[in-house]
Amino acid sequence: MNNQHKIIFPRIVVQILFFGVLMPFLPMLISWHWFWWEAWVYAIIYILSFAISRMLAARRHPDLIAERVRGVRHESDKPWDRLLVPLVGLGFGSLLLVTGLDALFGWSPPFNLPMKILSLVIILAGNVFGSYALLENRFFSLIVRIQTERGHQVISSGPYRWVRHPGYAGALLVYLATPVLLDSRLAFIPVVFLFVVFVIRTALEDRVLQDELAGYGEYARRVRYRLLPGVW
Repeated sequence: MNNQHKIIFPRIVVQILFFGVLMPFLPMLISWHWFWWEAWVYAIIYILSFAISRMLAARRHPDLIAERVRGVRHESDKPWDRLLVPLVGLGFGSLLLVTGLDALFGWSPPFNLPMKILSLVIILAGNVFGSYALLENRFFSLIVRIQTERGHQVISSGPYRWVRHPGYAGALLVYLATPVLLDSRLAFIPVVFLFVVFVIRTALEDRVLQDELAGYGEYARRVRYRLLPGVW
């Protein structure tokens, strides 16, 4: 095992344990409601989506996993994204934290079953759409940068035919539906925060790609919308 693998492997293990195991169970860990079926459904969907998408991505684009595990440690990283990436993590953690506290103290009345079923469909769709983007785009890095050393080029296939940032669009669908499935009206507060951060990040990333990535300007003229077709 070379030095790069020695560095990357522990990071993969830590990310899997934290993002793939701890985070989806956070609402139940906080509330201690272990018979909360909605939270179990959410955790199972989260874990399966995380595991399957990463396994398929590793098989299709082995270098992408190393790029995503690398983190914010490259001279081509955009300084503003070093602030926005932690804010996304803060917003997501706050979303799960609030749902757990809401269940513990009973602050919000529950949503009805049809609303929960609809939210579940949206969560599934968001996970599938975001995973599709991850599998289609071998330059799907955690940090905004032009990956010249990896031959960065425009991706216009798969979900990139419909919106320019499908990974973000899929994540926002999941965030939007989570408070409904987990019965927390207060959780819409961190959802609004996440929407603001993602819109800012999308706008800044799109500008970088148009300015620095060859062919992206032409692609942007063909695929007009960044996140939501017909809107923006």
